[in-house]
Amino acid sequence: MAFSNQDDDEVLSEMNVTPLVDVMLVLLVVFIVTAPLMTNAVNVNLPKTGAVAPPEAKEPLVVSVDAEGTYFIGKEEYAFDALEKALVQAHEDNAEQAVQLQADEEVDYGTVAKAMAAIERSGIQKVAVLTQQ
Repeated sequence: MAFSNQDDDEVLSEMNVTPLVDVMLVLLVVFIVTAPLMTNAVNVNLPKTGAVAPPEAKEPLVVSVDAEGTYFIGKEEYAFDALEKALVQAHEDNAEQAVQLQADEEVDYGTVAKAMAAIERSGIQKVAVLTQQ
């Protein structure tokens, strides 16, 4: 339906959005009602077996560098060469070993970069660098 303003040549056309909103609300209600029915859960009665312990979740190694540039794994102090050997051994023991690296803010970048390089050379793929808010 067209409305005319002043001249018959100009046609003002407007879209009525009310039916569009009505359709969208109906679709919303349909999705809200059907979403809980779309779960793919299958009820299964699992067989009983002997007690099996779940695999141990290993804690990540915490590699620290203090203000003097000393390297630690946990609370044990390591020289740089011994740090890399310990990280290689930890990776050999558990291929999924994770490492958290924390360094004092006063330590120079080179010391922290050496620790990061040692972690990388050891083969450990999961590394988190810890900071404070």
